[in-house]
Amino acid sequence: MKAYLVSVLFVLIIHSSTSDQSKSIVRARVDSCAGCQLNRLAEVRAFIYEDIPKYENVEWKKIQGHPPELIFFNEADEEVERHLLEKLNRQACNKLLEKRGFKLKDSNEIGKEL
Repeated sequence: MKAYLVSVLFVLIIHSSTSDQSKSIVRARVDSCAGCQLNRLAEVRAFIYEDIPKYENVEWKKIQGHPPELIFFNEADEEVERHLLEKLNRQACNKLLEKRGFKLKDSNEIGKEL
């Protein structure tokens, strides 16, 4: 009986650590058009064009006519969260990334990409 309880406890511990990993965010992507809608959203446009390139593991996918959305993915490349950016300002967009652990690239790395 004791061995059974230990094995059940072990399985529960393994399962909880696995489910935590499936929710941990490792990368992000902004899906958005490059023009029309974005031109009316100056703060979001500045975030996408100027700030996104400065973050590690964050990319911009240009999709014609698509409203700006920030999507977070786990290690299995599964979507974990999705946020519409239309009503946010630049600072709030950056905070979405920072609260989920995204860091700015090294300044030397940013210079090489530009």
